[in-house]
Amino acid sequence: MVEPRPSPCPVCRKPSTARTRPFCSVRCADIDLGRWFTESYAIPGPPPERDDPAPDDEA
Repeated sequence: MVEPRPSPCPVCRKPSTARTRPFCSVRCADIDLGRWFTESYAIPGPPPERDDPAPDDEA
């Protein structure tokens, strides 16, 4: 039976390793985590609703 090829690292496209899957290295995993922390990645969705209503104009 043919062994499946490792999927490419989502950061640098090198083959991933079992130890750091789906990344090729700890460095690429850290780069990806940093992108989530800085909100470079985002999950699409509707804009959040405001909790506080807009203040009424008091005249």
